[in-house]
Amino acid sequence: MAEFYNLKVAGLERKLAICPVNEHLSIAGFIMFSDVELTVACAEALLKKVPDFDVIVTAESKGIPLAYEMARQKGNGMKYIVARKMAKLYMHDPISVDVRSITTAADQKLWLDKNEADYMNGKRILIVDDVVSTGESLEALHKLIGHTGGTIVGQAAVLAEGDAAKRDDLIFLEELPLFFK
Repeated sequence: MAEFYNLKVAGLERKLAICPVNEHLSIAGFIMFSDVELTVACAEALLKKVPDFDVIVTAESKGIPLAYEMARQKGNGMKYIVARKMAKLYMHDPISVDVRSITTAADQKLWLDKNEADYMNGKRILIVDDVVSTGESLEALHKLIGHTGGTIVGQAAVLAEGDAAKRDDLIFLEELPLFFK
């Protein structure tokens, strides 16, 4: 029988399945995909907390709905940029960095098209993600953005998992506990 964690965030409640990472650790599975109500509410709540910015950057893929909705709500032609997990044929002179995530079994790379990197030059950049846990994805995005000439003005997530909630450089809506066996 599955175990669940009851999450309250942005005025909404969700039941999250507890998912084993290994024999000693489990996490609550937070998925924004297909939950439009949750995505809209979390984007609105985060926009009230973040500093002024010119462009949103997120890592593929779970942060995409949130980045999109935050850009949509911000309006005025706000752009969001996705650091991709694979180089794409359309990418011109792409930049890449290595990343390791708690929810992904293997090491990965994040890729950014040179045109997107050029667009970020001189811009105030807000990094956005659904959940921050180990901070590895944030670190990879910092490295990637370091190649653009843009300035990171903040990093925000819906949830800060485990020790990430102790970070003073992360804006988040709620803490998400880790489950140890």
